[in-house]
Amino acid sequence: MKKLIIAAIAIVGLSFSALAQGLQRDMQFWRPYDQRGLNIFETGKEDSVAYEGMRVRIGGHFAQQWQNLSHENTATPVLNANNVNVNQLIEIGAGTNLATANLNIDVALADGLRLNLITYLSSRHHPESWVKGGYIQVDKLGFLNLGETDWFDKYLTVRVGHMEINYGDAHFRRSDNGNAMWNPFVGNYIMDAFTTEVGGEVFFQSNGWLAMAAVTGGEIQGGVTNPDNRKPNFIGKFGYDKYLNDDLRVRLTGSVLTTKGSQGNTLWGGDRAGSRYYLVMENTLASTAANFTSGRFNPGQRDNITAFVFNPFIKFHGLEFFGNFERSTGKARNETEDRTWNQTGADLVYRFGTYDKFYLAGRYNKVNGTLAGSGLEVSMDRIQIGGGWFVTKNVLAKLEYVSQNYNDFAAADRFNGGRFNGLMIEGVIGF
Repeated sequence: MKKLIIAAIAIVGLSFSALAQGLQRDMQFWRPYDQRGLNIFETGKEDSVAYEGMRVRIGGHFAQQWQNLSHENTATPVLNANNVNVNQLIEIGAGTNLATANLNIDVALADGLRLNLITYLSSRHHPESWVKGGYIQVDKLGFLNLGETDWFDKYLTVRVGHMEINYGDAHFRRSDNGNAMWNPFVGNYIMDAFTTEVGGEVFFQSNGWLAMAAVTGGEIQGGVTNPDNRKPNFIGKFGYDKYLNDDLRVRLTGSVLTTKGSQGNTLWGGDRAGSRYYLVMENTLASTAANFTSGRFNPGQRDNITAFVFNPFIKFHGLEFFGNFERSTGKARNETEDRTWNQTGADLVYRFGTYDKFYLAGRYNKVNGTLAGSGLEVSMDRIQIGGGWFVTKNVLAKLEYVSQNYNDFAAADRFNGGRFNGLMIEGVIGF
């Protein structure tokens, strides 16, 4: 009897071990969630993973920061009804931020057919778990039994679902709640182009050339009320991405997003998880969850938007350059005239050591445009300098110094003479 029990335990242990190994195997046409996912943009058409029946892969991302930032402003005091100066900045100091986590589920449904679902388990803005989005990706049509489908299998990818829109290339490098594995810095851009919407996209790839066309509902939650205000988003991308030799990779893409109307488009406010620089430039009434976009800027363009961005990426040996040159024109629903905002971003990263375990990085980021209401022309600029260490392919440690300035804001604006700077340390796990 004792031998039977031991045998049963061994069988159960082997079963769980096999299950764990199966859960962590790579998927077809998929971006790894660890260091191997660096500098992968859209998933390619290389069919390097065999389909062996329906399989579920469970992964995750975890991120934790230690923050030591200070901030200041020169704004004129403005008192609210409770005699509180709403331009007085909240006192902040050194400490740890909320740990954030993502649950990543990928399912191989058929040969060339994959389901992706990401859930935020812990985020700055929401205390509860909630789904970021999910989509189905099609890279082969064999499961439809249509006969010869090489015309699709070799060149095309289709995605359908409530998903991260493919506008620009910066969203492939940004931190996404618990997923900070592919961002060489701690913070994202000042104007953070990111949102999830219901729609579909068709992506073409051949010999380095790429093109994408997408249509979405234009809003993060969608809806059926106020139909006269709701118009679809149209998104396009065209570019070239190829290794010119073993040491030199060149990628250049241009993207456009346009919508003629919206109840509430969130191209510049779609990240509901929150920024990394907790409570910077916020007043004494602020809270971590309610004021979850501190350090960023949303131009308030939620209607009649047209945005363009050009993204060059050059990699030579361990040296990488990524650029983000952007212009967005649009307005809020209560405005009569469009306003324009421009953004410039330039990242320089140098990776070195065995398997590129270490890197040094610097970023310059500037935005400028017209404020809603006042019509003032203002700008913000930021410098980020730091580096990182991939302890293993699944564990990353980062160090960053950040300095951001707010320029030409009105005397009664909280951002008048505004500045924050200091150190950030971040630990990331991805698998």
